[in-house]
Amino acid sequence: MKSRPQTRARSIRIVALGGGTGLSTVLRGLKEYVASRKNESIPRPISDLVAVVTVTDDGGSSGRLRREYRVLPPGDIRNCMVALSKDEHLLGKLFQYRFPLGGGLSGHSFGNLFLTALTNVTGDFPEAVRVSSRVLAIRGRIYPSTAQNVTLEAELENGQLVAGETNISRSKKAIRSVRLVPRRVRAVPEVLEALREADLILIGPGSLYTSIIPNLLIDKVVDAIVGSRATCVYIANLMTQPGETQNYSVADHVRAIYEHTRQRIFDFVVVNRKPVPGALLRKYRDQGAEPVHPSLAELGRMGIRFITGDFLHHNKVLRHDQARLARLLLREFVHHQRTNHTGGKPRRARRRRAT
Repeated sequence: MKSRPQTRARSIRIVALGGGTGLSTVLRGLKEYVASRKNESIPRPISDLVAVVTVTDDGGSSGRLRREYRVLPPGDIRNCMVALSKDEHLLGKLFQYRFPLGGGLSGHSFGNLFLTALTNVTGDFPEAVRVSSRVLAIRGRIYPSTAQNVTLEAELENGQLVAGETNISRSKKAIRSVRLVPRRVRAVPEVLEALREADLILIGPGSLYTSIIPNLLIDKVVDAIVGSRATCVYIANLMTQPGETQNYSVADHVRAIYEHTRQRIFDFVVVNRKPVPGALLRKYRDQGAEPVHPSLAELGRMGIRFITGDFLHHNKVLRHDQARLARLLLREFVHHQRTNHTGGKPRRARRRRAT
């Protein structure tokens, strides 16, 4: 009996936007499915994987280098480079190595210093990222969302204005809105091109007001998403953040994004339904965090399809399980094998302005 020939899935272009550990987790899972530029016997479904990283960080090593050398904050970019690197155990460890001692070196990571030095040599931060990516042999491309030096500013629910990502995160107060200073910020051209050519756009997980929304406030980024043929997917956070998203449901996260973008950009939302283990739940509650409520019925009323599953990985901290998440994204949006856990209204031909 002859065996049936295997059907090869079409290759797709994926763009992931975010910052912090959330974006790195998504990239680390997807990189295993990125086609190599060299000939290889194993077909891989992702022809192009692009990471778009927020650049508003002003704390720690990144903040110090930003102030002293007038460079974009390298920390989140460095983490994404390591996540996509071919050999995380060698060069990855080197780029993540943090100097424990030394007046000027203490607290800096080698990767941050490397990117800063390359920026001064090349005169261009995006070019420094490209050169560093070749050193790490990454599977994908990484771009800062903008090459401009920008500051994040938040208006709290009490009307107070807070400037700087670090101060916003420390305030522990409810946030009404965020904006960039200066207000008009140009996107890196390759970011807009990648969004326009994408088949799948992933947003999240990550801090709502300090990692996710800042990327969407940059000129023409939302227009490029809306004008793209891509399916746009929001990967919902596992836990709320004290002050910033306290008591937020998944629908509240989506609503906050829509209020800032003025566009209904999402076609699907990926939601974790696995309960958080009791001991870890108590630990997070002591810090003022709770599991993000799925609010599936509300998502359905908003016209957004949702996909649920067990995406929880936990040791001492909660993270999305990178392997399960990557498999789900490929099954749903590459192989189109829809699960039974989808809801909401059918996708509209054109996305509408938020009301």
